[in-house]
Amino acid sequence: MTATTVEGWVREYIASTELSHKLTPPPRPGAWEDPTVPERIAAPGRPKELTPVARAKKAITGNALGHVRRRAELMHRFFGHELQAAELMGWALLAFPDTPRAFRVGLLGILDDEIRHMRLYRDYLATLGYEIGAFPLRDWFWERIPTSATPAAYCATMGMGFEGGNLDHAARFALQFERAGDAEAARITRVVHDEEIPHVRFAMHWFRRFAGEPDFETWRAHLPPPLSPVLMKGSPLDTAARDSAGFSSDFLSRLSAWSMSGS
Repeated sequence: MTATTVEGWVREYIASTELSHKLTPPPRPGAWEDPTVPERIAAPGRPKELTPVARAKKAITGNALGHVRRRAELMHRFFGHELQAAELMGWALLAFPDTPRAFRVGLLGILDDEIRHMRLYRDYLATLGYEIGAFPLRDWFWERIPTSATPAAYCATMGMGFEGGNLDHAARFALQFERAGDAEAARITRVVHDEEIPHVRFAMHWFRRFAGEPDFETWRAHLPPPLSPVLMKGSPLDTAARDSAGFSSDFLSRLSAWSMSGS
C-alpha cells in the first residue's frame, strides 16, 4: 500500500515489518489530512530480523568496549533507540492532531534525522561484520512515551527528557570509544550527539508554547508518572550541549542534584 497523505505515510512507517522500510521509507506525500480525533498507536511493527526482549542487558561501558562484539552490541542498542525515536516522532504527529502544523512538520524533520542515524549505525556494524538483528532489541521508549497525555508531556518526556539525557550519554560514550581505539564509533557518536542538540531545542521551544517557561518544576510536573528526572540524565551532565539546547543553569543544577529519593 502506498500512502497518499503525510499521516498515512507515518502509519505505514510505524506499522511496517520490513527492515528496508524502517531504514529507507518511500518518499513522503505532500498532502495532509484534516484529523480531529487523536490516533494513539499502541505498538510498532517489528521486522523479523529484530527480536524484542522484556529486559536489556546491563549497560556496556569502560573496558568492555575494548572488545569488538561489545562495541557492536552497544551500537546495535543505539540503533534501536533511533528506530524507536523515529517511530515515536510519527506517533506524536498522529496523537496530537490539534497542534500547530509547524510542530508536526518539525517532528517529521526529526524523524528523518533519526532514520539517517539508524543508517550510520547499520553501516558501522557492517564494518565489524554484524547485521541489524545480531542482538535483541528492547522497546524501552515505546513502553513509556505513549503515556504522554498532552503535547507538553510529550515534549517534556521525549525531547527534553530522553533526548536531553542522550546528550550526556553520547558525550561520555564518544570518549570511551576513543579510549578503546575506535575512532569511527567515536565520530558517529559525536555526529548523533551534535545533531540531537537541535532536537532538544525544538522540544524546549514547543514546551514553552504548550506549557510556559521550561523551568525544572514545570518540566517535572509534565513527566507522566512514574517517570523521574533520574532516568533523563547521564553522568556527568554535558552542560555545554544542554546550554546550547536552551536549558537554564538553575534547571541543570536541579537536574544534576536529583536522585532516586526525589531530591
